[in-house]
Amino acid sequence: MIRIPRSTLLLTALAALVALTASAADWPQWRGLHRDGQSAETGLLQAWPEGGPTLAWQTQGLGAGYASLSVAGGRIFTMGDIDGGQYVIALKEDGGELLWKTRVGSAHEADDFSGARATPTVDGDRLFTTTTEGHVLSLDVESGEEIWRRSLVDDYDAYLMKAMGSYEWRFSESPLVDGRRVVVTPGHVQALMVALDRDTGEEIWKTRGRRLGPIGADGAGYSSVVISESHGIRQYVQMVGRGLIGVDAETGELLWNYNRVASDIANIPTPLVDGNFVFGSSGYGTGAALVEIKKGEDGLEAEEVYFLEGNVLQNHHGGLILLDGTVYTGTGHNKGFPIAANLTDGKILWGPIRNDGRDSSAIAYADGRLYFRFADGRMYLIEATPEGYREHGTFMIPEVEKQSWSLQVIANGKLYLREQDNLFCYDIAAAGMS
Repeated sequence: MIRIPRSTLLLTALAALVALTASAADWPQWRGLHRDGQSAETGLLQAWPEGGPTLAWQTQGLGAGYASLSVAGGRIFTMGDIDGGQYVIALKEDGGELLWKTRVGSAHEADDFSGARATPTVDGDRLFTTTTEGHVLSLDVESGEEIWRRSLVDDYDAYLMKAMGSYEWRFSESPLVDGRRVVVTPGHVQALMVALDRDTGEEIWKTRGRRLGPIGADGAGYSSVVISESHGIRQYVQMVGRGLIGVDAETGELLWNYNRVASDIANIPTPLVDGNFVFGSSGYGTGAALVEIKKGEDGLEAEEVYFLEGNVLQNHHGGLILLDGTVYTGTGHNKGFPIAANLTDGKILWGPIRNDGRDSSAIAYADGRLYFRFADGRMYLIEATPEGYREHGTFMIPEVEKQSWSLQVIANGKLYLREQDNLFCYDIAAAGMS
């Protein structure tokens, strides 16, 4: 037997790890590296020319759906429904060439809302995602081979809050990978949240729920988990059918909850975390709230700092950005009007702005600019400043046939816009920065 020196093995392992680790300019999961909708990239265009930035390339074959993209290690990952099946798809970052596609379930048929929802999460050599049927999967990044699978419905009686009286929108959550834990939200009172082993899919813990309040509806929402370190305790913060919750990352214990921000139809936006504070919003006329996580006699509790009624601020879907104490988002149910609010007291700093974009808007941030995408396909570049609304360019995404809802992605000097079967890649690096 040939014996390989331990030092050589270590160096090889480290080299492989470096090769598979996402760079700071990558976008390896839902809403980017830190799940906050922000890219740390600089050297990007500060204004767009008439007609928008240069289209670097476009490709087809992504299928139907509203899933966003993850970009890491020279690859692009997404999900789509093709010929009756639901697929995870990998493309080459440079040019969009298909690398592989793996069927992971049946296509999701729901009239105008058909198609895959979740954004795959890249973690080293593994990919993790959720199908609309509620299966959580681990795939090999290189080949797309399925490694393990768990059914949230079969294993945990998972269900969603009833949107419009039905479950037609199906499972949408993008899994959080935190060390050895893959965290998802079945929504059942006996398994409100679960952590699965990254390598095997075996259960690490599950969260036993309790009565979370009268507002909203039982079940999971359409949001995804973010991480908090409030009071030195690592927590998973999520928006479920009955509002905001915080779960102990080590044990799965439900630590706190806040009910008032829940809608009884669909709770969608991913919450914002800032130290001991959590900001959440939902549409359908509900509003937005800031809560402070405090230490009480029986553990942690969420205390409302303020609540903004729906006619002041409500994010239907498309997300929230927190930057230097200011919350930026689109407000109004099915409106998405740009607005800025002070996180501390909820004071509206500017907006809502009624530009030419139509219906709900999605938001991302990079290099001093907000990237707004409206459901009609209009893109805006807006200065991220609390001082006022300042546009720096706009253009229309080509070939918009349904709601333009997939979250825009900013990675490695490029702006990626998924439009159902099509993917458009725009060069947004400033001159000399490519």
